[in-house]
Amino acid sequence: MDLKTGARLRSAADTTEVVVVKAPTGDVDLRCGGHPMVPISDSSGGAGGAKSVEAGFEGGTLVGKRYADDEVGIELLCTKAGDGALSLGLDPLAVKGAKPLPSSD
Repeated sequence: MDLKTGARLRSAADTTEVVVVKAPTGDVDLRCGGHPMVPISDSSGGAGGAKSVEAGFEGGTLVGKRYADDEVGIELLCTKAGDGALSLGLDPLAVKGAKPLPSSD
């Protein structure tokens, strides 16, 4: 899938929705719950659809959290939580930590 900054995607297996904050160059295999993510306008599958979260891809997503992989150059903002975990292929995406504030000394 070729991603663009600002693109809105959703899971085909649960209620997870994300916005692409930083898009990588080239194609990536972005998944949620073990299934490829789809554009938010795609009405097939999704919460209540035929697909379910695959074993090993549970763990869920948290609304308002950013998920990133600096090596690939992708950053996503979760806008709707779900039961499936975000991944690039079989590799899980980690929650991006907050930047440390400078010392006030």
